[in-house]
Amino acid sequence: MAKFRKNHNQTKGRHGFAARGFLLFFVCSAIIVLGFLGLLKSDNSSQSYEVEYEPATSEENTLATADDSGRSFLPSSENKVISHTYYTLSYNEEREQSDWVAYRLTKSSLEVPNVKRAKRFNYDKAIKTKSATHKDYSHSGYTRGHLAPAGDMAFNDKAMKESFLMSNMSPQVRPFNNGIWKELEESVRDWAFSNGELIVVTGPVFYDSDHDYIGKQNKIAVPDAFFKVLLDNNGRDKKSIGFIIPHELSDKPLSDYAVDIDEVERVTGIDFFPDYFDSDNTEENMESSYNLKKWKISDKRYNLRVDKWNKE
Repeated sequence: MAKFRKNHNQTKGRHGFAARGFLLFFVCSAIIVLGFLGLLKSDNSSQSYEVEYEPATSEENTLATADDSGRSFLPSSENKVISHTYYTLSYNEEREQSDWVAYRLTKSSLEVPNVKRAKRFNYDKAIKTKSATHKDYSHSGYTRGHLAPAGDMAFNDKAMKESFLMSNMSPQVRPFNNGIWKELEESVRDWAFSNGELIVVTGPVFYDSDHDYIGKQNKIAVPDAFFKVLLDNNGRDKKSIGFIIPHELSDKPLSDYAVDIDEVERVTGIDFFPDYFDSDNTEENMESSYNLKKWKISDKRYNLRVDKWNKE
């Protein structure tokens, strides 16, 4: 600032020029002060991620469906449905977690180099009744289990940040989260890559009203199991499959937990694709059966899970 004033005072000219210089100095000073105050406000603000999304760019749309018009695959819901840029969820306020999270997983999104993994979990401001918070899980004995995995959302920073919203979390014991659930998530990415695109729906399973709860500020129900529904509706070889996996350590192969979509609907009460198929017959055919031969499960990954992941 002293250098600016010195240079100004050395300028030859009339009073009008000096006045304009003073005005310029005043404006610049005001901008600097306002900028400094803005930084202070930023530093002192909540660390929660602001859920204020801009429309997806054309480049982003090539990676995953990012507009509501392309989400005819959404399941039924009796609760609040929130569409973020890259996934949609149905939030259950009573259980303080989502009934389901649904999105498209594409080969093109998996071909993009992964962005840096987010480090901060943030409550979801789009949930007007307020979602669970990071602290609700602290020292609870449960991990913050992603429903839409960070690995599926690693194609850009926006998707990655969205995957760390607390509305996308459900309580998971570590041996489950780091074990069979991790194996299933990695298998899904393999299947999406080989098929070009999958519709993925994931959520918790509650068999009765008697569950454990965690949470300091919010009461979060601990699921009895977790489900994942997969639909490949592209090309000639259309297919589907579901998984219902008990919320516990498991040495059993993924194939032991494979079911058809109708079974997941029976257990959860969710109608998965009510507005998606062109006819009831097509929906019935796609949801009433599955063929494990069309969903290759890696023996190497299973052995890695049993020999290493389950023991970490």
